[in-house]
Amino acid sequence: MAGQRVEIDGGIMEGGGQILRVSTALSCLLGVPLRVQKIRAGRSTPGLRPQHLSGLEMIRDLCEGQLEGAEIGSTEITFTPEKIKGGTHTADTKTAGSVCLLLQVSMPCVLFAASPSELRLKGGTNAEMAPQIDYTLMVFKPIVEKFGIKFDCDIKMRGYYPKGGGEVIVQMSPVKQLNPINLTDRGTVTKIYGRTFVAGVLPFKIAKDMAAAAVRCIRKEIRDLYVNIQPVQEPKEQAFGNGNGIIIVAETSTGCLFAGSSLGKRGISADKVGIEAAEMLLGNLRHGGAVDEYLQDQLIIFMALASGISRVKTGPITLHTQTAIHFAEQLTKAKFTVNKSEDEDDFSRETYIIECQGIGMTNPHL
Repeated sequence: MAGQRVEIDGGIMEGGGQILRVSTALSCLLGVPLRVQKIRAGRSTPGLRPQHLSGLEMIRDLCEGQLEGAEIGSTEITFTPEKIKGGTHTADTKTAGSVCLLLQVSMPCVLFAASPSELRLKGGTNAEMAPQIDYTLMVFKPIVEKFGIKFDCDIKMRGYYPKGGGEVIVQMSPVKQLNPINLTDRGTVTKIYGRTFVAGVLPFKIAKDMAAAAVRCIRKEIRDLYVNIQPVQEPKEQAFGNGNGIIIVAETSTGCLFAGSSLGKRGISADKVGIEAAEMLLGNLRHGGAVDEYLQDQLIIFMALASGISRVKTGPITLHTQTAIHFAEQLTKAKFTVNKSEDEDDFSRETYIIECQGIGMTNPHL
């Protein structure tokens, strides 16, 4: 089944873990052997980190493939995929490495498995440099389900930087194929809601202060909507370690979702954390796109696999999105175009339409 090995330069564009996630997921799906060189070449700690390694090992196990060069610090791997199988798969970063990024790499693969899958993902649920699990549940899940996907995600334990220790269980049934999506009509903002949290030894007052600061900041720009941000004390038995943070979601009349989020760090006031999330949300609402900057790149792989033409209106195209498009095109034969939006409302804004003719991947087992 294995065709010609594809060579991937892991040092270009985003130059990090994202190239690994996109290319190994597509390699697994298409049955194409892969060599990735210069992995995270330009990073302060080059090569594979624990979270990248656990993602690669999970993909290997999902399809009973062969993986060479997979160790911490390695800058080159080769991967030879076999048949994708369903069932229970576990990935543990053993650090605060993000469970959401583990889901990003494994989800496209198990959609085309022979039977339903259960993914047990361990690491950080609300950690830096990655989506928070709340983003995955509140924004990514409802939008990605428009491709005709259904999945359940159960948070068993929340984990924070630096200890990790979180666990989520994702259950997913395979699909025959993916529907294309059209996310071009933003609509008007109808609701703004969210949650702030403290876990471990941090006082509940921090959660209340983050929420109050975020509401004040949003009120300056959006006066006519009730902003419902709930402060939460994470239950002791459902949170490992200490952490605090916030996510705020705006929902529109057409079902578009946008978010702003932030995590507390030592020495950063609760107000500052709340304001950072509020400003991120407001920024995502200004550009006129139908998705926020974090959803952009996560949709690319699904657009490439769908049967038909998908169209997504976005704000400025992120480096992550450019990277995902580049490697999706290199590996799949999907064709992407990115053009400035022609709508007169978008004339003065940086608004783009990403269009993709998907390859119409079909599940051979269904």
